[in-house]
Amino acid sequence: MRLPVIVSMGGVNAAGRTSGFQSFRRMIIETLSAEERQSTIAGLAVMMGLTKTDDGETYRCEDGSELDQAGVAARFEDDVLSGTLVRRVEQSHFDVDALYWQSNATLQSDGGGNEAPLEFVVAKDKLPKPLPESWSVDAHDDDHVRVTATGGLDIKFNNTREFPIKAAGQLPTGFEMASLYNSRFQPRGLQMALFGATDALRAMGVDWDTVLEHINPDQVGVYSSSGFGQMDKEGYGGMHQARLKGERVTTKALVMGINSMPTDFINAYVLSNVGIASSSVAACATFLSNLRHAVSDLQAGKIRVAMVGNSEAPIGPELMDGFGTMGALASDDNMVKTYGTDEIDYRRASRPFGKNCGFTIGESSQYFILMDDALAMELGAPCLGAITDVFIDADGTKKSITAPGPGNHISMAKAVASASTIVGKETMRDKSMVLAHGSSTPQNRVSESQIFDQVAEAFGIKDWPVIAVKAYLGHTIAPASGDQLAAALGCFKYGVLPGIKTIDGVADDVHQDRLSLGPDHQQRIPEDVEVAILNSKGFGGNNASAVVLSPTRTEAMLEKRYGADAMKAYLGKREASLAASDAYIAKADCGEYAPIYRFGEAQIQEDDIEISETAVKVQGLANAIALPTENPFSDMTE
Repeated sequence: MRLPVIVSMGGVNAAGRTSGFQSFRRMIIETLSAEERQSTIAGLAVMMGLTKTDDGETYRCEDGSELDQAGVAARFEDDVLSGTLVRRVEQSHFDVDALYWQSNATLQSDGGGNEAPLEFVVAKDKLPKPLPESWSVDAHDDDHVRVTATGGLDIKFNNTREFPIKAAGQLPTGFEMASLYNSRFQPRGLQMALFGATDALRAMGVDWDTVLEHINPDQVGVYSSSGFGQMDKEGYGGMHQARLKGERVTTKALVMGINSMPTDFINAYVLSNVGIASSSVAACATFLSNLRHAVSDLQAGKIRVAMVGNSEAPIGPELMDGFGTMGALASDDNMVKTYGTDEIDYRRASRPFGKNCGFTIGESSQYFILMDDALAMELGAPCLGAITDVFIDADGTKKSITAPGPGNHISMAKAVASASTIVGKETMRDKSMVLAHGSSTPQNRVSESQIFDQVAEAFGIKDWPVIAVKAYLGHTIAPASGDQLAAALGCFKYGVLPGIKTIDGVADDVHQDRLSLGPDHQQRIPEDVEVAILNSKGFGGNNASAVVLSPTRTEAMLEKRYGADAMKAYLGKREASLAASDAYIAKADCGEYAPIYRFGEAQIQEDDIEISETAVKVQGLANAIALPTENPFSDMTE
């Protein structure tokens, strides 16, 4: 079976950029060396636009020169730390202190009680159609009429109110993707998708045209989506609000809002892909659902390269109102009641496995490039790890569509059993970790910890490290497990397993007989962390668990399959890829990460396509697309 190797990652979330492990380093900033901490702070400062105003001193990169990281870090560290991770919702999203809404009222005349008519003047072209039966209309002047209304007049007042939920995992303060390219009023989620896909593509260190020279054009797959679609005013939000606001629906609103649009944008504007386009939606397990399709197609040989990921921009009053009404989000009132304090620390709003009262919404774009092992070896592509399988199981009969069920017990047991067959029971017991869904709700902390504890007992695991990155990033819905995967790869590299810094201690009702979790980071030698299990529990019973292998374990498997000589040749070729990747990351730290956006470039015309019985040739593509020539059901048809 082909092994899907992770050769690159890219994107952005509340902790920063994904490539170069910037976002992971922000989460474990306390453990970094002075040099790495300085580099992390400086790169984030550039991303946040802090270096654009330097009061006479030069901090920005110019003419390819290196950033003055020491000067930037010294000056802007406090701003960077306060402007990343979960925090109070910023006005660039919406004003949580004065959110616009419409309040209902009925106007009555004061001249003789409730039965007295109400008179007013209005422009002719503003009269409602049809006129209310209680209205009579007389001429006032050329452009206006006088209306007499009996029985009162129902109206809506423009108003503001304080929003009850004020915390979110937002992209770094000041980071504006729209200014990086000609975004043409695109929804934020699509801007983020272009950014994440581009970041992953450039961080790979292998030119995309070089990849295409080694495969057929249709052996590329893009597996992506958003969970809720694009809900801001440029997408579905604008389409739903237009009539109520007295505005026209734009021509782009419907198309831009579709939740498969991140896939389409990447295919059309980043990769120019003519291969597989796949978009799965599975609530909070959306990333792992897309990953499952990518892994399956790679293992089956349907594709040789996959870009898999999701982009979600859910920080807005509509979605947050919906989750808040369900009681799922941590509101100000509930935080005051739960934590017994009048002063709310929004930085600690998300508290997985601690005393908590609801999850915190977040935004993120996470993309990963996977290759089959043979292609990765041939190209000398980087090796960040490997995905061996993704297991998805539903909950069966439910009394409530949002309630947990047995599906996650099954998916977790399958994942651990599968990993054990590959790495051995001893490695699974001693060198594995769990990236938990860890949503920060009272129900999740009990149900998910019980699953982990029971599975650990079944497989003889003690002190199983549990990581919950939503404490830092919030719940980003579709890409949530993409955040987990990026963190897992960071754990493999640095040997630091992020603690749940937002909690004082683990809640009393959490099952933890065989688990190791809490507010402190857990230190490991990188070679002693070889397996990560990603877990996701989505609304409706979308349970998913994935097996991720470390680079060390992956390379050992590659050498076993191909031999020492082939591995030596691969490592030699990989040096150039890693050098190119490092060069991009250095530029990205200086703000050179504008998304690839091929809008308006030359398109494939009908005259560019040649079709025969065995192949399709497209002008401009390096190789032809082979057509099926053998009957896979010959034993049944001949």
